[in-house]
Amino acid sequence: MKPFLLKLLPTTALLLFAIPLLGQTAKASAVKPTALRCEHLENPLGIDVLHPRLSWMMDDSRQGASQSAYRIMVGKDSLALTRKKGAYWDSGKISKSVNLINYQGQALAPFTKYFWAVELWDKDGKPSSAPVVASFEMGMMKMENWKGTWISDKNDIQKREAPYFRKSFKTSAKTIKSARAYLAAGGLYELYLNGKKVGNHRLDPMYTRFDKRNLYVSYDVTAQVKKGENAIGVILGNGWYNHQALAVWNFDKAAWRARPTFCLDLRITYEDGTTALITSDQDWKTSTGPIVLNNIYTAEHYDARLEQSGWNTVGFDDKNWKNVIARQAPSNQIVSQAMAPIRNVEEIPVKSINKINDTTYVFDLGRNISGVTKLKVDGPEGTVIRLKHGERLYKNGHVDLSNIDVYYRPKDNTDPFQTDIITLSGKGPLEFMPRFNYKGFQYVEVSSNKPIQLLKESITGYFMHSDVSATGKISSSNPLIDRLWWATNNSYLSNLMGYPTDCPQREKNGWTGDGHFAVETGLFNFDGITVYEKWLADHRDEQQPNGVLPDIIPTGGWGYGTANGTDWTSTIAIIPWNIYLFYGDSQSLADSYNSIKKYVDYLESISPTGITTFGRGDWVPVKSESSLAYTSSTYYYVDAVILAKAARLFGKSADEKYYSTLAEKIKKAINDKYFKPESQIYASGTQTELSMALQWGLVPEALKAKVAANLAKRVAADGMHLDVGVLGAKAILNALSDNGQAETAYKLAAQDTYPSWGWWIVNGATTLYENWDINAPRDISLNHMMFGEIGAWLFKGLGGIHPDEAQPGFKNIQLRPNFVSGLDHFEAEHDGPYGKISSAWKRDGKKVIYEVNIPPNSSATITFPLEENQKVMQGGKTLRAFVTVKAGQHRFEIN
Repeated sequence: MKPFLLKLLPTTALLLFAIPLLGQTAKASAVKPTALRCEHLENPLGIDVLHPRLSWMMDDSRQGASQSAYRIMVGKDSLALTRKKGAYWDSGKISKSVNLINYQGQALAPFTKYFWAVELWDKDGKPSSAPVVASFEMGMMKMENWKGTWISDKNDIQKREAPYFRKSFKTSAKTIKSARAYLAAGGLYELYLNGKKVGNHRLDPMYTRFDKRNLYVSYDVTAQVKKGENAIGVILGNGWYNHQALAVWNFDKAAWRARPTFCLDLRITYEDGTTALITSDQDWKTSTGPIVLNNIYTAEHYDARLEQSGWNTVGFDDKNWKNVIARQAPSNQIVSQAMAPIRNVEEIPVKSINKINDTTYVFDLGRNISGVTKLKVDGPEGTVIRLKHGERLYKNGHVDLSNIDVYYRPKDNTDPFQTDIITLSGKGPLEFMPRFNYKGFQYVEVSSNKPIQLLKESITGYFMHSDVSATGKISSSNPLIDRLWWATNNSYLSNLMGYPTDCPQREKNGWTGDGHFAVETGLFNFDGITVYEKWLADHRDEQQPNGVLPDIIPTGGWGYGTANGTDWTSTIAIIPWNIYLFYGDSQSLADSYNSIKKYVDYLESISPTGITTFGRGDWVPVKSESSLAYTSSTYYYVDAVILAKAARLFGKSADEKYYSTLAEKIKKAINDKYFKPESQIYASGTQTELSMALQWGLVPEALKAKVAANLAKRVAADGMHLDVGVLGAKAILNALSDNGQAETAYKLAAQDTYPSWGWWIVNGATTLYENWDINAPRDISLNHMMFGEIGAWLFKGLGGIHPDEAQPGFKNIQLRPNFVSGLDHFEAEHDGPYGKISSAWKRDGKKVIYEVNIPPNSSATITFPLEENQKVMQGGKTLRAFVTVKAGQHRFEIN
């Protein structure tokens, strides 16, 4: 095939003919700012950074739409901003097309709400009709602004019952203007005001290395604080802070482990400008309640007989409650949790119920999820009900946990894996849903020590994950491809819990390799930047002074072994680089720069020749083993390349020169040792070894086509099936489709016999698996993300959507579609920082019709994969190498 390049100017939609109304002259729609974000969040609370990032999009459907200038105004008065008066910052008119900047005005004050507005000028130099106003509110900003005391009860880490806390307080008779609650915790919490839970978050605060950094969450509680008497309540859960269950990861031995604790400031502002502050202090009272065990890893136990009705309301008699104790803060760094929260995002009804007997029922949700179940049940006092959650069934219909409980090391049988235990009070119907736990499951086996009556509606599933907005969509003529995209996203979301995990059941660990293998899939499909930025901070917290990282992050200490090398812990470089490519935002890269440098320097110190064996290797391959030194050295090269590029971006010329030279040294060492020029084969010629050389830029430009052809031959020799582990799964589809072998890539992606992604789907998978072999003796989680690169490849290899390194954040879009013969039509959509990008093609007889949509203020370069004698037509004209067009919806015919 020969490349055909086409340059597109900024546009957004098909140019429509406007019909004049009542004799008026039709006018083009005015440019308008939209999608205003601060720190990549909409109207956020609790911002701590001194110079927050502000971003926007441009709404302009006209031909060739672009932003010629912008103006940012910031102040405390939203009305003044509509009149274009910004008291705290007025950037003035800036003649640039950027849509992401840092606040550069007067110093921002804690606990203060600011409004900001954007004025835009269009391609003709005309301003938007009126500024669009958004807001952001500052949080604590400094540790000394906390006024509350860290408090807990007097129990130790072995106490299983969850602590409850309460305090009554009285507000002034004055009118309340606003109220904000700021809460930090070691462990998990739920906050209540006057009997009602505050917010709809789950599992706050997010998991960090608690002795290095803790997160606090900001809540608008204006509507829940009343004039006069009020009551505030907090329940604490163990989370990862007090890991009572025993497993091979040794979280029970974490240096930070302690009884859960919290600190709270409730700030009330009255209409007259005065304020009141309610804090956690030693006036609070504490007790235990019906949560008699909670473990983030196993389950939650609830004894309804121990409920204390109204414990979090005014007038509750707490004379039998005990005094709290003051505690030391878990760390000296308490920062805002400014990120997408975990929520119960989707309610999933039961698909079927199997009544085994009067005391045993098995419910099937019809799909594998991360999350919890809500049980509605009634029965006599003392009835004990167990809810066992699993991914598989035994032949006899009972739930089978054998594929996911393999790393649990219980001391006894009092805390069974993924099994909630409820004891009824006999006082009427109970609704139970665990507060401080989540599981990975499709099936729920409900068993009881006494007969109970359950219906299909007695159980409801809740898909629970970081509630990131969807930004991607795939649609094709092959139902298997569409289902595979859906299942990949299910696994991605199941493993997004404030940090990327490997699986939601067996481990819940932030495996670094799994995280960077799937980062492009995540970023094409979801607006996940806030989660990744938090996780990168976890990386920096965990990095040792010599640069070494553990291969699970966060960790209680496990993971600093001999295999936590480049193929896994390259997250420190690969993830911030991809954030930069997808968002055009270099903040994560800047924040991680020194950590990347320390990491690469460590690799250089242990690998002076450029070849390293520091790594885990191509985990869970089908059959062929690839060279560990080769794969580890390849990722060493990737890290050095990213570091050199980052150095150039930040003007660090000495670093750029040094690490560019190092990268070339590593590349030469790899090629000298592993490349066989006479046969154009790398190492032993496995699919993984050939793929990685192409994917990561080791192959000399003139030889890429030959190496790719050899890879395609190897795939054909393997029966057009995969023979890769996780490293090869990341590389193989891209290596093929980016180098003239898209037909082979598609055949692999659409394969439905073993081993393949499709094999899982035709066998009923609704998520991705941990092993190509469904019946393997180990590594058989049914909800894993480590093989998830295919979700990104659908956008890249078929839709052709790629970020442009020279103009990141899809300022310029590289479009390289592949019109593979196995599909009649394909469409990919991605909502980038400038708006919706779409790339769609379909067959019309012998022709291919290709349509694209480019958002305003961005551009695109299209490369067509033309066969011999094919040509590209638009509007009856044959297009040449570079053609400029000015329309929103571009339509081409490939003959």
